[in-house]
Amino acid sequence: MDFHKQEQEQPVVLITGCSQGGIGHALACAFAAQRCTVVATSRSRSSMGDLDQNPRFFLQELDVQSDESVQCVVNNVVQRYGRIDVLVNNAGVQCVGPLAEIPLSAIQNTFDTNVYGSMRLVQAVVPHMASRKKGKIVNVGSIIAMASGPWSGAYSASKAALHALTDTLRLELSLFGIDVVNVVPGAIKSNIGNSAIATYNRMPEWKLFKPFESAIRERADLSQGPKSTPSDEFAKNTVAAILKTSPPAWFSYGHYSSIMAIMYHLPICVKDFFLRRAMKC
Repeated sequence: MDFHKQEQEQPVVLITGCSQGGIGHALACAFAAQRCTVVATSRSRSSMGDLDQNPRFFLQELDVQSDESVQCVVNNVVQRYGRIDVLVNNAGVQCVGPLAEIPLSAIQNTFDTNVYGSMRLVQAVVPHMASRKKGKIVNVGSIIAMASGPWSGAYSASKAALHALTDTLRLELSLFGIDVVNVVPGAIKSNIGNSAIATYNRMPEWKLFKPFESAIRERADLSQGPKSTPSDEFAKNTVAAILKTSPPAWFSYGHYSSIMAIMYHLPICVKDFFLRRAMKC
């Protein structure tokens, strides 16, 4: 088999949110290690600079909040490779603060990235996949959606919405031979904690919730504890699941993933008790 034919058969994977230090970057490297052609995207090309010299990567600047940006990148990929085999909606932002006082603009930004950003990519990519009667769409949710607690309600709600949309997409898109996978990370070592704290520092001073400020701030990097799962370990296992001929509808991996799945099934009073203790509420 000649190299050109091999290249034609390698899956073309488009991933959002691939800045160095994040889950998307680790996923991009794990797909490349499996000889995939990886379209790595982020808002800034320089944030993916370490991938630039590797021929397996095609770097693109992409703002998931922009219809024009999304359509431009998808068109570039289809023009260059003729197809998109796998879409991984990974781009996401944290949002920490009490729901009664957090600016609505911050909640809107969270949903525009985590929910509408994913749907922009889905709607742009699906026509190309449907025309070939094959493809995979992977939405990266969060285990926090299984048991939404204090101080991260906007983020939890955005991921719960994405989970629900993914369940619907799985049924609707199966009609066109497209597999849809809900990837649900636990606590994974990444730069999301630093990003969350940077965002939190721009929040207004709390009024009613001023006495809880230290607990709220702690929530920003809760997922980045010493037992958090390394991002490369998470990515390797996740990519192996996605590349299966029949990928799972739901794939969860990482620290806290089992206990949070159990929490989901607990009586509400018990769940509330544990969450109040954990979040100092």
